[in-house]
Formats: sequence, structure tokens, C-alpha cells
Amino acid sequence: MSTAFTTQIENGVAELIIAKPPVNALDSREWFELAEGIEALGRNPEVRVVLIRAEGRGFCAGVDIKELDQHPERIVAVNGGNYATFKAVHRCEVPVIVAVHGFVLGGGIGITGAADIVFASECATFALPEVDRGAMGGGAHLQRLFPVQKVRQMFFTGETVTAQEADRYNFIEAIVPKDQLRETALATAAKIAAKSPAMIRIAKEALNGIEDGNLEDKYRWEQGFTLQAYTSPDSAETRRAFVEKRDASF
Repeated sequence: MSTAFTTQIENGVAELIIAKPPVNALDSREWFELAEGIEALGRNPEVRVVLIRAEGRGFCAGVDIKELDQHPERIVAVNGGNYATFKAVHRCEVPVIVAVHGFVLGGGIGITGAADIVFASECATFALPEVDRGAMGGGAHLQRLFPVQKVRQMFFTGETVTAQEADRYNFIEAIVPKDQLRETALATAAKIAAKSPAMIRIAKEALNGIEDGNLEDKYRWEQGFTLQAYTSPDSAETRRAFVEKRDASF
């Protein structure tokens, strides 16, 4: 079992709790473990719905930039782990609810954008600072949350959007105080878990099938540009600046 997250199942509801201090940034191995954990829950006949949430300062800060600064060759493994995790959420055999708080960055956007239902705390913020980290990816999942032009504004600038600002784009089911986030998400999970397991699993597959385009193919396209970005000296400079807590110089 991974040390980056825990799972628990009760009354058909599986909770997967990300908990890797200080900011829930996962390394290449942990992304694959997370994918495997989500896939296992989806296959479990006792599970009727999955709730993903986190402990700590924020939901997820994405990939471990320090790992990539020291081992840039691991970008292929990180890409693979991200792809596997987001696919596991999107293609999970049962509905996946995500309850986010604090920062939702990079890979956190991927998890959230791949989910079926999103709840957020009042303190939640969303950003995709890939350009500032010398990488690409995440736009496909961000586009399941925000419209095209807003996605591009966020991607090009790396700017943060608060839960209150994001609410006007209608992807958040409810915004609640942080101490009510888990209970609010569990209430909806319980409603789903009370339904016919067979019907819910069929419904999940059917709804995935009527989406425009293929989310996984779109994300895989983006990942090719991450590899291209990593061939640029600017990419290495962004990671070094992040680790050294200074502004990047181009």
C-alpha cells in the first residue's frame, strides 16, 4: 500500500484520501500507485461509488517538481503515471466524486477534471501552472471544468481561480465550508450507493461514451508536447527556479 494515500470502504462508498505532506505532490511511483488504487476500487463489487479527497493544506499540488529537477529523465514515468491516474478516474467502473480544498494544481486539475462530480470548500483554488514549470498537459481535463477561452487564459498565465470565481462556470456541485466538505460529498455518495449497482455501472459507461472526443487521447496528445518542452533549456530553468524559490530568468 502506498504511503501517499489511504482507502476505506463503508456502505458501498469507498473513500480514497491523499495524504502526502506538505503539499500532496506525488512522485512518479506514487502516481502509478494511485492509479492502481482507483482501478482496484472500481473493480471491487463492494464499491458503488468512489470519493477522492485529501488531508493537509490543499487537495493536490501535482507532480513532485523536486524529483524532476534532480531526475529530468523521469518525465516519461511521470507522464505515464499521470495518464494512468486520470484514466483510472475517468474510466472507473463506478462514479467518482472529488471533494477539493485549498490548492488544486497540475495533477490535481487532472484528477478533478476526470471526475464525475466535484465538491469544493470555500478555500479551494484552481490553477494549471504548467508553463511556469516547463511542462505541458492538463488542458484537456481543465476543459471539462472551464470553457475554451478561460482554459487558455489560465494555461497561458498560470493564474489562480478561486472557488467562488469558478462557480460561475457551473462545474462545482456545491461550495461549502471546509469542515462540511466531507459530509456534503458523502451525502451525495450515499444517494448513489443506494441505487442499483448494476444500473450505476452501466450508466457510468454510457455517459463516458456520449462525451465529445476521447479525453485520454486528447491528454496523450498534450503529453507529447511535454517531452518537446523538456528539450528546451527554459524548461530546466523553470524547475531550478522553483526549487531555489526564485524567479526564472529567460
